[in-house]
Amino acid sequence: MSEFAPDAGFRKNRKLKDALLRHKAFSKDGFSERLFGLLFSGLVYPQIWEDPDLDMQAMELKPNHRIVTIGSGGCNMLAYLSKAPASIDVVDLNPHHIALNRLKLAAFKHLPGHADLVRFLAMPNEKSNSRAYDQHLATKLDEATRSYWNGRKFGRRRVTVFDRNIYETGLLGRFIGAAHLLARLHGVKLREMTKTRSIREQRQFFDEQIAPLFEKPVVRWITGRKSSLFGLGIPPQQYDELASLAADHSIAPVLKHRLEKLACHFLMRDNYFAWQAFGRRYGTEGEGPLPTYLKSEHYEVIRANVDRVNVHHASFTELLAREPAASRDRYILLDAQDWMTDGQLNDVWREITRTARDGARVIFRTAAEKSIIEGRLSSSIRDQWEYFEEKSRELTALDRSAIYGGFHIYGKKA
Repeated sequence: MSEFAPDAGFRKNRKLKDALLRHKAFSKDGFSERLFGLLFSGLVYPQIWEDPDLDMQAMELKPNHRIVTIGSGGCNMLAYLSKAPASIDVVDLNPHHIALNRLKLAAFKHLPGHADLVRFLAMPNEKSNSRAYDQHLATKLDEATRSYWNGRKFGRRRVTVFDRNIYETGLLGRFIGAAHLLARLHGVKLREMTKTRSIREQRQFFDEQIAPLFEKPVVRWITGRKSSLFGLGIPPQQYDELASLAADHSIAPVLKHRLEKLACHFLMRDNYFAWQAFGRRYGTEGEGPLPTYLKSEHYEVIRANVDRVNVHHASFTELLAREPAASRDRYILLDAQDWMTDGQLNDVWREITRTARDGARVIFRTAAEKSIIEGRLSSSIRDQWEYFEEKSRELTALDRSAIYGGFHIYGKKA
């Protein structure tokens, strides 16, 4: 378990700066990178926005597998525990995500039961949650994590966010809130989507209420600026990838297409990502599902296996460089490669290839549709991997989070 500095901002976070900064500070691109870095230095994702059910389909997890994954909001690594793998190493460059991942693990292990866990991690406006933290969790946390959640922000202890609604916080939560406000200023209440009861009703609401918003001058002006999408956790490099998909290099039609998938391709009662986007909460019983890791049928096995997880304040490459050859089976890169230079891509894949056992798999997502590594990895590395193109295309269509252009699976050749 790697230590972390709970209140280190972007200026002191060398790991994040090394991953993000490519241009001189006083250039246009350099300013954009540093602005994103400042925003990304706080809590970004209270909920991870990659579909873990697809991850587990793609990885075909087995009990002997040893996993390395990026943490983000921590939901997916807990979902993977439902398959009882041998170990999971979680890495993240953001200390706020480290603290959240460790708190979620402690909640599984030390809260009295499943109902207490759901109340703490999923239910808004539960004033007893900070008391549950004090009673069951605080003394069980490592010193840095306890210091983080006991620390104060705007005069209140950070942990009191669970008394309100943690999913309305963080960079992503505030971005979604701003989108709701912008829609209301144009006469649209996005929460009304949660009242729909069929794909037909969802489609009607999207076509009549949401789609026209993308033609509004203020929306096109906002989406035409890289900084406007920093709230989605989209760095400048990813913005350029998304803009390249449109003929006029405007990101508005790309966002409209992705939101259309989220709103219209899956029933609301089956999609907790849509509930967070439109309802700003999870559906109650009968309305919509909880995330995979919070479902009652997975509770006991996840709780029994939380000690198989180690959380590290480190990069993927940094962690793997310390590990022996042929020691890992599954690697989850989320969309981190969209940030990377060719050198960084080759560095991480060199370590993945060295530490991968025969039959290992790597999965990742991309803002654009095509795999980010093709034509960029050295042939000595790329030739050791097989691309499961058809399966990747199939699972991309099934991704309930709907915000990515591509889901990609690679397997280590024997």
